[in-house]
Amino acid sequence: MFYRGKYVDGGDGREMGPKRQRILDQPTPFYGASAGSSFMYNDASSPYAYVGQPPFPVVRLRGLPFDCTEADVTEFFHGLDIVDILFVHKNGRFSGEAFVVLGYPIQVDFAIQRNRQNMGRRYIEVFRSKRQEYYKAIANEVSDARGGSPRQSARARSYDDAAKDSAQHTGVLRLRGLPFSAGKDDIMDFFKDFMLSEDSIHITLNMDGRPTGEAFVEFANPEDSKAAMVKDRMTLGSRYIELFPSSNEELDEAVSRGR
Repeated sequence: MFYRGKYVDGGDGREMGPKRQRILDQPTPFYGASAGSSFMYNDASSPYAYVGQPPFPVVRLRGLPFDCTEADVTEFFHGLDIVDILFVHKNGRFSGEAFVVLGYPIQVDFAIQRNRQNMGRRYIEVFRSKRQEYYKAIANEVSDARGGSPRQSARARSYDDAAKDSAQHTGVLRLRGLPFSAGKDDIMDFFKDFMLSEDSIHITLNMDGRPTGEAFVEFANPEDSKAAMVKDRMTLGSRYIELFPSSNEELDEAVSRGR
């Protein structure tokens, strides 16, 4: 479900976070995935064919509202295939910047056309970026998630942890912060110490049928879901995942909204 292949700058695409590779070397031509579909950049029959290796399809945003969500960024780039959104933090606070990885290199040109368009009352600057800048930001975020530069104050994190510890477990967990390219197999691998089936994993979608970055997982029993909380704030791809005790009612409501 993640990018595979090599990029024009010669890198092998391995992410700096050790938990998982976002991009894998393959002996075949460059393949990518977006919204559940695959494509091959150097297929001569493709409208997005390139001679040689394609550029890495990433742009950088600046001036985002501080309450900005992934859904806001997705709407800002409505019509484009978004593979990943990485918000940039400095000293534990959102900086108003983000990196957006797109499905095809040609979509970078369309994204640049939205430079200085508004998101709410803010106008957003959109720049071309590079693979190295994106992966440097990933490394910083992974370091933050491990405590190198806490993204929350110690008091706020302690409060959140206490609330999670005291919550009643029903066997259902809600996941937040998933990469948009993550699929059920990635979530099963994330919880590989537990017996899960694809039917027990529910990736939520918005009204346009796009992933929201959240999912619900049904465990065999409340004891398993409580034990799985040890994975809270661990990384999947470039993202650290937050886990919350949930319920069948919340699961049903979230699934029905995406239908």
